[in-house]
Amino acid sequence: MASVRYVAIGDSFTEGVGDDLPDGRERGWADLVAQGWADAAGEPIEYANLAIRGKLIAPIIAEQLEPALALRPTHLSFNGGGNDMLRPRTSVSQVVDAFSHVLRRCDEEGVTLILLSGANPSGQLPLSRVIQRRGDLLSAAVAERMGDRPDVVTAFNWPDRELSTPPYWSQDRLHMNGRGHHRVAARVLDALGIGAPEGWWSLPELPETGLRGAAYYRTHVGPWVRRRLTGTSSGDGRQPKHPAWVQIDPRQGRTE
Repeated sequence: MASVRYVAIGDSFTEGVGDDLPDGRERGWADLVAQGWADAAGEPIEYANLAIRGKLIAPIIAEQLEPALALRPTHLSFNGGGNDMLRPRTSVSQVVDAFSHVLRRCDEEGVTLILLSGANPSGQLPLSRVIQRRGDLLSAAVAERMGDRPDVVTAFNWPDRELSTPPYWSQDRLHMNGRGHHRVAARVLDALGIGAPEGWWSLPELPETGLRGAAYYRTHVGPWVRRRLTGTSSGDGRQPKHPAWVQIDPRQGRTE
C-alpha cells in the first residue's frame, strides 16, 4: 500500500473542467497535484477523484464524502460552494456548515484535510460585483470557521488577484484553463511543503480564443440559464473520473 493515498472531492473546479488535453480528456489541478506529489516523493502514490461538475455543496457531501473516506485515504482535498454562490438564495452559513462537517469527518477518520477555496472568476463574468461580494463573504466565513488548525492544509485561491485575470481562464470565463489549474496545483503543493515544479505558478499565456459579445452569451451563458430554469445540471449522468484508486508513478525529472 502506498504511503500517500490522496482522494479529491468537489465540483468542476476539482474535476478539472477547462484544462483540456489533446486527447479530449480533462486533467485539472488535482491530477497535477497527484503527479507532482509522486515526482517529489520519488515513489508511487494512490489517487482518486470523485468530483463531478455542476454539483452544489450538499450533493457533494451526500454523494462523495463517505465513498471517499471509505477508500481509507491519508489525505482528502475538498472544495465546494462555487455553484451555490451563483444562486441568489444560497445561505453562506449553510455552505460553511458543510466545510465544518467535512473537517469533523476527516478528524474522526484520521484523514488530513486539504482545504481549498476556488479561484475568483468574477472579473470577466456578468453580475461581477454580486459574484465578487458573495465570494468574499464565503471565503472569509470559511477561513474564520476553520480557526487555528495548523493540521489542516489550506490553499486559498479566491484572494489571488493574478489568478483572477483573464489569461488564467477558459473560453467560458467560469472555469480555469490549463494555466490556471497549474497555478492552483502549485499552491497546493507548496501548502503541502513539497514545492511546485518550476514555472507552474505562471506558465506562458495561451492564445486568446474566447468569444465576445452575443456569441459568448449564446454559447456559454444561454445554456447555463436554461439549466437553471429546467433544474438540470451539467453533471447529470456523469460518473467520477477516478472513483477507485489509480497508481501515479513518479516521472524522471519534474517538468510538465
